[in-house]
Amino acid sequence: MLNRHLTTTFAFIAFLLIVNDQYVAAQGKSKKTAETAHSTYKFKTIVIDPGHGGKDPGSHGTFSKEKTVALEIGKRLKNMLNDEMPAVDVIMTRSTDKFIELHKRADIANDNHANLFISIHCNSSPEKKGTHRGVLLLVYGYHRKQEQMEALRENASIFIEKDYKKKYNGYSEDAAVNAIIMSAFQQRYRKQSIHFGNLLNTQIKEKDGRRSLGVKEQGVLVLQQSGMPGLLLETGFINNPADEKYLNSAEGQNAIARSIVNAVKQYKKGFD
Repeated sequence: MLNRHLTTTFAFIAFLLIVNDQYVAAQGKSKKTAETAHSTYKFKTIVIDPGHGGKDPGSHGTFSKEKTVALEIGKRLKNMLNDEMPAVDVIMTRSTDKFIELHKRADIANDNHANLFISIHCNSSPEKKGTHRGVLLLVYGYHRKQEQMEALRENASIFIEKDYKKKYNGYSEDAAVNAIIMSAFQQRYRKQSIHFGNLLNTQIKEKDGRRSLGVKEQGVLVLQQSGMPGLLLETGFINNPADEKYLNSAEGQNAIARSIVNAVKQYKKGFD
């Protein structure tokens, strides 16, 4: 059975390579057409995804829940983007305390042909009063087994959904074939996602002076199913007293939103 799956997978990847070769050849024959298509490309849509919501509270601190913090930051971010980048359409996966299934969050981004997907979350450490602090930026990528803990925490939301086995067909340890095929598609966005992550990381560290755990590659499901560059921003450790206070303050939420806006502007320049 495994050999048959591997044969099918390798055949599929070979097909992708052939299609890619044909595309490159076609570009060489019609350079003018390609240049025209490139010149008409517009950076026009951003999807903001406040994590969790409704029956899924996410992580929690002493007095706050991840779903609430993520939504407040998301709202502030949308308002800033609307004010400063009016030509860009800003869409939120949720604007109220509502549970949105992970695959629907990705569908919203895909259906609106988003150019950038930003998922907002709060981190948490195992201790009751966490000693860890700072932000973490996750982009979709290949990962070793020991690096899956953060992805598993975020992906745990799928088990709240009805018929999750059907919706996320093959999302289990023995789903190597599905993972390989999905990764083949997602790698085209990997470079842009890392670039945006680095821009945002610089804003957070150098402009805001906050501690950062850096840009990491993880197999977070909501990014895996989103067909565009994107990242998941862990804005801080909600079970750390200092981070929780910052994450719930207007000053902290505005600073986080400001860092994202500045990074988006720099990222957009690459397209302009």
